[in-house]
Amino acid sequence: MKAFPQIHSMYIAPRAGELMAPLERAEIIAGEGIVGDRYALGLGAFSKTKPKIRHISLITLSGIENANAQLRAKQQTLFGEGDTRRNLVISGISEDELNSLVGKIFYLGGIVFKGTELCEPCQRPASLLKRPDFMNVFENRGGLRAEALDSGILSNGDSLTYPSE
Repeated sequence: MKAFPQIHSMYIAPRAGELMAPLERAEIIAGEGIVGDRYALGLGAFSKTKPKIRHISLITLSGIENANAQLRAKQQTLFGEGDTRRNLVISGISEDELNSLVGKIFYLGGIVFKGTELCEPCQRPASLLKRPDFMNVFENRGGLRAEALDSGILSNGDSLTYPSE
C-alpha cells in the first residue's frame, strides 16, 4: 500500500531563537503564514536581514529519520522533529518528492501553497542546538519554504496533494 503524504506534526516559535512548540491545529493567513509564528510576525532571525517569503517551512519525516540514522551510526545525539526549526513535518513523501515542489502549487488540507525555495541546512539550528552536525546530516533534506496563497486551518493528519506532471 502506497503511503499518502500528510502532516505528521506542526511547530511554531513565537520569537527568533525560542524553542519550537508543537501544535495540533494551525491557522494560516494568506501572505503571512502561521498565526503566532515568528516569521508571520516578522520576528524571525532572518526577517530583516534576508527578506524573502518564509510563510511556512516543511520537512519530511523520512528526512529526519535518515539524518538520525547517520547520527545513530556514529553514536551521536539524534534530532527531534522540532529541532529542525521547520513548521511542518510531512510523512509519506520522500525528500526528493518534497524538494521537487519548488516553484509548484500544492495543497495542504485544501489550503493552496506555492513552493518558493529549498530550506538549505543553515548555521542557525546548529548554533541554537550547539550541534554542528546539523549542517551535514540535513544536506539535501533540509526541507522546503512555501508561500501561503490561501487562508484556513491545518490539522495534523491533513493531506498534502499536488498535481502530477
